Amino acid sequence: MSKNKLPTIKEIAKRLNVSASTVSRALHDHPSIGLVTTMRVHKVAKELGYEANKMAIYFKERKTYTIGVIIPDLSEPFFSAALTGVEDAAEASNYNVIIGQSLDNFEREKKIVDNMKDHRVDGVLVSLTKETSTYEHFDSLKKYNIPIVFFDRVPNRKDINFVACNLVSGMLQAITKLVNIGHSRVGLINGPAKLAATLQRLEIYFRCLKENSLSVDQDIIVSTTLAKADNLKAINKLLSLDEPPTAVIVFNDYVLLDCIAAVKAAGLVVNKDISFISFANLPIWEYMDSVPLASIEQFAYKQSSMAAGFLFELINNAAQPNAADIPLLQHIIDSEMIDYTAAK
Repeated sequence: MSKNKLPTIKEIAKRLNVSASTVSRALHDHPSIGLVTTMRVHKVAKELGYEANKMAIYFKERKTYTIGVIIPDLSEPFFSAALTGVEDAAEASNYNVIIGQSLDNFEREKKIVDNMKDHRVDGVLVSLTKETSTYEHFDSLKKYNIPIVFFDRVPNRKDINFVACNLVSGMLQAITKLVNIGHSRVGLINGPAKLAATLQRLEIYFRCLKENSLSVDQDIIVSTTLAKADNLKAINKLLSLDEPPTAVIVFNDYVLLDCIAAVKAAGLVVNKDISFISFANLPIWEYMDSVPLASIEQFAYKQSSMAAGFLFELINNAAQPNAADIPLLQHIIDSEMIDYTAAK
């Protein structure tokens, strides 16, 4: 046998004077093959350096044992933690993962979806861009029987499989904490209009103000595209008011980093002149000299690993005759306020 030529099932069969089908079944530990024969086949396969032709197996099973995951930005700790959740779940199910970063660009997201379709992934996990408001590129995967599960940033639709975080519990804890320590003027720096999470945060903010008997003041509600310049514009607008808020709920910890810089540049002291509570619970806060009063944990790892579990369930059920009748897989995880002042 040539040094550059990979050994085949036929060569193992010839060495043992058995049929190729016997070798194939023995390599898969099929119960129809006796233990002695199975052991002999495995021994010779190891001696010859035989490796299964995975492409042939994939073709036969009509699977690539690969899933795609599309996230906004891997450099963000939230999404890197989410990716770890996906990869751990994929490893447990013997799947590979193809990663695509949308970088919060809608056109890029569409191209990634097309690339994953062309690679015939068995399924896709998605956290949307801040620009995504139409979903035809995802719907197009249906005709290829490629299931999709959304997580964290999910479409405002009922006909999808998803795992998301319920922000009500965390937001209520946050505003209640602020009220309990004397704040009555609590502002909001919200996110991009196209994100479902933005509308969700606004609705919850109104609800939590009401539950704490606080009035709504539109002057202390601003928004940002999440770009640094826009983050600074939002916080500076609040600081320039004749009666600025004494506390602010911020869309996420990344926006808050820019807000803290602006507060310091204005000669103000965080948590003295103005206090903050944000979303994401970044691990960096323990290394910072200025931190929010609290951050609302959205459980990135738990969301993504559960979403991956849903995806594998959909993939495994796809071959079932009643696959179309399988209920949508949807789960909402309660958020939780992490109090940083309590740890000091």
